[in-house]
Amino acid sequence: MTIKIGIIIGSTRPGRKAPTVAQWVFDRASERDDAHYELIDLADFDLPLLDERGVPSFGGTYEKSHSISWAAKIAEYDGYIFVTPEYNHSVPGALKNALDYLNREWNNKAAAFVSYGGSAGGARAIEHLRLILAELQVATVRTNIVLPFASQFSPGLAEFTPGDYQLPFLTQMLDQLTAWSGALRPLRVESTPPVGQATR
Repeated sequence: MTIKIGIIIGSTRPGRKAPTVAQWVFDRASERDDAHYELIDLADFDLPLLDERGVPSFGGTYEKSHSISWAAKIAEYDGYIFVTPEYNHSVPGALKNALDYLNREWNNKAAAFVSYGGSAGGARAIEHLRLILAELQVATVRTNIVLPFASQFSPGLAEFTPGDYQLPFLTQMLDQLTAWSGALRPLRVESTPPVGQATR
C-alpha cells in the first residue's frame, strides 16, 4: 500500500508565504516514487476556535461538520510535513487550534517540518511543534528545513528564493519521513478506530 503524506499549510493569515513554501516542498517531493504527497491548506477548512464539547484525547466523537471533515482528511495520511512560520517564538494559533481538534487521527504517525521566519528561520516553531506532537503520539524525524527571510526570500519577501543547498536536506528529511511512516503502519492498523462519525 502506498504511503500517503499530507503537506499541511500551517498559516491562514492573508498575505502568508506558506502556500509558496509548501508548493516548493510538494514539487520536490512529487519527483520521488516512494510515497504519494498532497497539499492540505488549513484555510480550506475554516476551523473556528475549538468548539467541540468532547475531549479528543478521551476518544470523544465529533458533533460539528467542520470537525468531521477535518478528522476525515487527517485520518487519510500516514505522515505529515508541517509548513509553518514562526509567530512570537512559537506556532501560529490556527495551526495549534487545528492540532487540538483531533487526537486519534494523529496517533502512531510520523511528521517532518519546514519552517520560515526571521533570523532563526522559524526554528522555534519547530521546537514547539515537536512537544505538541509528542503528546499526540506523532514521531518527529530529526532532519528539518529552516528558511530565514534574509537568505531564502527576496527583499521585501516578494519572492521565495530557496537555495539549492537545501535540496540534500530536503531529500534526507523525506527519506526519514517515509521510512518512519511505513514502520509505524502496523501500530495504526491495530489501534486506529473509524473516524469522522457525528453524535447527532
